[in-house]
Amino acid sequence: MKLNPRQTEAVKYVSGPCLVLAGAGSGKTRVITNKIAYLVQQCDYKARNIAALTFTNKAAREMKERVGQTLGRQESKGLMVSTFHTLGLNIVRRECKYLGLKANFSLFDDQDQMALLKELTEEELDGDKDLLKQLQSTISNWKNDMLSPVDAGGRAQTERDQLFAHCYEMYQRQMKAYNALDFDDLILMPVLLLRDNQEVRQRWQNRIRYLLVDEYQDTNTSQYLFVKLLVGERARFTVVGDDDQSIYSWRGAQPENLALLNKDFPNLKVVKLEQNYRSTSRILRTANILIANNPHLFEKALFSAIPDGAMLKVLTAKNEEHEAEKVVGELIAHRFMNNTAYKDYAILYRGNHQSRLFEKALMQNRIPYKISGGTSFFSRVEIKDMMAYLRVLTNPDDDNAFLRIVNTPRREIGPVTLEKLGTYANMRGKSLFAASFEMGLEQHLSGRGLESLQRFTHWINQLTDNAERGDTVAAVRQLVRDIHYEDWLYETSASPKAAEMRMKNVSDLYSWITADLEGDNYDNEVKTLKEVVQRLTLRDMMERGEDDSDADQVQLMTLHASKGLEFPYVFLVGTEEGILPHQTSIDEDNVDEERRLAYVGITRAQRELTFTLCKERRQYGELIKPEPSRFLYELPQDDLEWENERKPVTAEERMQKGQAHIANIRNLFKK
Repeated sequence: MKLNPRQTEAVKYVSGPCLVLAGAGSGKTRVITNKIAYLVQQCDYKARNIAALTFTNKAAREMKERVGQTLGRQESKGLMVSTFHTLGLNIVRRECKYLGLKANFSLFDDQDQMALLKELTEEELDGDKDLLKQLQSTISNWKNDMLSPVDAGGRAQTERDQLFAHCYEMYQRQMKAYNALDFDDLILMPVLLLRDNQEVRQRWQNRIRYLLVDEYQDTNTSQYLFVKLLVGERARFTVVGDDDQSIYSWRGAQPENLALLNKDFPNLKVVKLEQNYRSTSRILRTANILIANNPHLFEKALFSAIPDGAMLKVLTAKNEEHEAEKVVGELIAHRFMNNTAYKDYAILYRGNHQSRLFEKALMQNRIPYKISGGTSFFSRVEIKDMMAYLRVLTNPDDDNAFLRIVNTPRREIGPVTLEKLGTYANMRGKSLFAASFEMGLEQHLSGRGLESLQRFTHWINQLTDNAERGDTVAAVRQLVRDIHYEDWLYETSASPKAAEMRMKNVSDLYSWITADLEGDNYDNEVKTLKEVVQRLTLRDMMERGEDDSDADQVQLMTLHASKGLEFPYVFLVGTEEGILPHQTSIDEDNVDEERRLAYVGITRAQRELTFTLCKERRQYGELIKPEPSRFLYELPQDDLEWENERKPVTAEERMQKGQAHIANIRNLFKK
C-alpha cells in the first residue's frame, strides 16, 4: 500500500524536529517503520544509531518485525526498538558504576514494592490497604515528576503528604541497601545521569543519532526530559502522537508535552495524518463531533474513504443483567445473519467490575470469550512466592527472589535486619545470601535477627545440596513441607475457600515441575531443576504477552486496554452518567479525559457500533436510575438510531434482509 501525501511528508522530513499528529487508524506505525527504512537507505544513517521508543513490549515487537520486513536482517542490525523502560534499563546496566549500583542489581515489580512498603510503614500506616495503594502511586508520581524525597517533603502541604514523603525517604534508603530499583527508577535514574554527567550524555547522544517516539501523548515529565536529553542540541527526532487519545493522566501522562515541544523546539515541523483507514465515514464523523467539545492545541479532523455504512445503535436495557443478555442476544443474531467470527466482536466497558455479568451471559450461551488484562497464573502471589523459592534454590545470588521469601512465611527477619544485611552486602560486593555466611556480618548484626537469618540461609543451603545431589523431586516436596506454606495461606487469605484455591494453584505448579523433572512431559526428557525453573520463568514472560492470540473468541476489555486495537463490531456498554463519564471525573470537573476515552472507544469500531445503557442499576447495594451519558447527546443524532424510536422498515429492505438471511442459512449447511 502506497503512502499518502501527508505520510510521505512525515517520512521524508529528517533535517529537524518533527511532530506527527496521527489520528486514530491513520497509519502511524507505517510512518515510523518507513521512516526508519528511509533514514537507513536514503540518508546514510546506520541502524545501530537509530532508536524507536514505544510504551508496550507488544508494540515494540510488532514494529521490529515490520522494520525487519522492510529492511532485511543485515540493514536493520543493531537497531534499537524498545519501550522507554527497556532503554532506561540498558543505560542503567551500562552505566551502573556512575550510579553507585552493583552490577547484579535487582528489579522490583509492583508486588515486591508493595510488600516492602507494607513492612516499612507498619507503624505509620498499620497495613491499611487503601493508604498503601495511595502511597505506592504517590511515590510513582513523585518519581515521574523528578522529585526526590527531600523535594517531596519540601512541597508537602498536608499532613498526609508529609507522612508519605517520610515513607518515601525510608523506601529509597531501603532500596539502596538492597541494591534494587523499581519500575519508575528505570526512567528517573538515566534522566538524572544524562542531566548531570556530560561524558555519559555525549556517549548516548553519539549512540542515538535519530530518535523516534510512538504514542508521545502518553509521556510523563521524566519521559519528556529523557527524550530531550537524548536528542540534545542536534534535535534529530520524530515524535508521533494524538492529543485526542491521551487517556492516562492518572498514570502521570501529560498531553501538554505536545505544547512543550513547540516551546522547546521553535523550528518544530508539524505534520497531520487525518485519513483513517479503519472505520466507516459515519463512525469517524460522530467521533470528530464528540471530540470537538474538548479544547485543542492542534485542530484536526479525521476522514475516511469508506462509505457511511450502518447507523450507530443505542440499546436501552431494564437493568445490568438485562443489558448483558441483550448484548449477547444481539451478538448471536448478528453473527448468524452475517456469517461472521466471534473474534470480530468486542465488548468494551469503563471499569473491570462491569465484565462479570457479560462473562456469565457468554458462558451460559457457550460463547468463547477472552478477557484482556486478566490475572495470569504466574502473577498470582502464591505462585510468585514458590517461583522465588525455586529461583533461590537454583541461583542463591538472586537478591530479588531472596528478599521475597526471606520473611514469607514470617521468620522474625524484619526490615531493620535486612537493611543492615543489605548495607553490609553492598560494602562487601556480595549477594545478600552470600553475605549472611560471612563472619564480619556479626559486627553489624546480632541477636535474634542474625540467628533467624542464618537458620534460614543454612536451610536453603542444605536444600540446594539435596536437590543437586540427591532426589530433586523429594527436595522440592520437602521445601513446601518445611515452610508450612499451607498454614501460612490459611492465616493470610480472606477465607478458608480462598486459601484452598491458592493451595491448589501451588499443587498445580508442583505437578508441572515434578513431571518435568521426571521426564513425564511431552518431550520425555529428564531436566535439572535449573532448566525447569528457567523454562517456567520464560513461560511466565510469554504468557504475559500472550494477548495477541488469534483464537476465535469474543473480546472483552476496558476502554483503556482497547487503545491501539480495532474490531469490526463493537459494543460500548454502560454509556451512562456516572459510568462514562465516570462519577469521579464529573466531581473533579475532568470530563475532557472521559470524552477522550469515549472517542477511543468509538474509533475502535470498523463497521458497526452499538451503545448500551440501563434504566436501573445496582450500585453499592442501592438501586439508582442513571441518566444516559452526555456523550450520547453530543453525537450527531442523524447518525444514531435509538432502539425505542426505530424507523419503519420498507418492504424492499425487508426483502433484502430476508434474502441475506436465506443465503447465510445455505452457507451454514455447506460448512
